[in-house]
Formats: sequence, C-alpha cells, structure tokens
Amino acid sequence: MNMEHKREESRAGSTDKARSDMGHRPLAVFWDMDGTLIDSEPYWHQAEVDLVREHGGDWNADMGWQVSGKPLTKVARLMRERGLDLPEDQIPDLLIDGVIAMEERHMPWIEGVRAILTDLVEAGIPSILVTTSPRRMAQAVVAKAPKGAFADYVCGDDGLAQKPDPAPYLHAAGLVGINSPDLMASCLAFEDTLTGITSAVASGATTVAYTGTNPVDTSSGPQFASINSYRGVTLDDLSALIAKRLGRSGPSAAQTC
Repeated sequence: MNMEHKREESRAGSTDKARSDMGHRPLAVFWDMDGTLIDSEPYWHQAEVDLVREHGGDWNADMGWQVSGKPLTKVARLMRERGLDLPEDQIPDLLIDGVIAMEERHMPWIEGVRAILTDLVEAGIPSILVTTSPRRMAQAVVAKAPKGAFADYVCGDDGLAQKPDPAPYLHAAGLVGINSPDLMASCLAFEDTLTGITSAVASGATTVAYTGTNPVDTSSGPQFASINSYRGVTLDDLSALIAKRLGRSGPSAAQTC
C-alpha cells in the first residue's frame, strides 16, 4: 500500500487528544461511491457512449473520464454541447437507467473494500456513503453491501451544494453527530477524483485518494494520503492514518507499507 502524505497538520483539540487511548481509531469513515467503492466508472462511460450512439453526438470514454465525479446535470449539458440530440433534463435519468441495468447484472465492488467495511462494522465505526449520484443509485449499492455497513448516505439529489464544495462531507459528519470542526481530522474520507478529493479535504477530513481505478493522475492532489489497493488494508492501517494526521508536526513525508 503506497501512502503519500501531503500536508502539515497541527494537533487537534483536547477531544481528539482524549482518543489516544483508543489508538486514534477513526470516528467515522466517509466513502465516495463510483470509482472508490465500486468500479462503476466503466459502466457510466458505456452508458454515455450507448446514449450517443442512439441519439447522435460525439462522445467517448476519454471524455467520460474528464467529467468523472461531476454532477449529472453538468455531464448532460456537456453531452448536449457535443451534439447529443436529447432534452438536457432527460439525459441524467437515461444514464442512470443504463448504469443500474449493468449493476443489477453485476455490482463491481473494488477488491478488498467489502472486508474493510465489515471490519468497520465489527469495530462499531460508522461508514457514510457520500456521492454525487442520485439516491436510488446509492440505495442499490447500500442494499448489496455487507449487513449494517452504512449508517447513512448523502446523495447528489439531497439539495446540498455539490462536490468540490465541502457541504456533502460536513453533512455526512452531522448525520453521525460529528459537528465540531476539530473532530473532522479524526474522520477518514476515501475519494478517487480531484473534485471529490477537494471536497473532502475542504471539510477537514483526513482524505485518502484511491488511485486504483482512475487513469487520471491525482498524486499531486491535496489529499493526506494515497492508496492504490484495498487488499490487506486493516483497521490498524486506518487508525495509523488518523494518528499520523493528529500527531503530525514535521515536514511532508512519504511512506510505503
């Protein structure tokens, strides 16, 4: 597991310090969905290409990666600009229908992530799904996750400001009673796109970039650490990230483990 630590951080407040006896276990873990929990980005790109083939326009998988993590309303507008001959307000639902159909045949969990979710459940640490995708897509993923894996979820149609704004992550924290900015450093956030990484970092969460699915290089992003595989990652590894964030006082460093 490759960890690239990005930022100097001061010690958190006294409430966080009191957690030292618990080994700095995360207060909560926030998960982006597409490309972070499930390798669904190829499904989205296929749905986009299929829609263009049926209704005209100029679109390909590379263009899909360029809008990865962006709100569907923005994707629809860009697809229209590329010649897709459909009303803009119909495009998001048609894309969602295409992706859901593929996910019903096979939910593409990223290897190792289900084991982490199960470990978090057993440790009593809540996970929250934080996605720009609509609620019906989040519900489908939650329903196929390990039992009790998610305490709640935040979706793109919840009426919040969307990523890269920190609002989705701040709202997620509030759902599990974390309302103090000083406590956000004790929460982990997993993201795969620069848009999502920016959102999570701005919320104050200890942000980890998952780089195993996204062909776009996010290594120079503002995240605290980067990881290219979940295989073999344990709760101790997650707790170590929190400990390093809270206790960090030296210059930026990299670690391979």
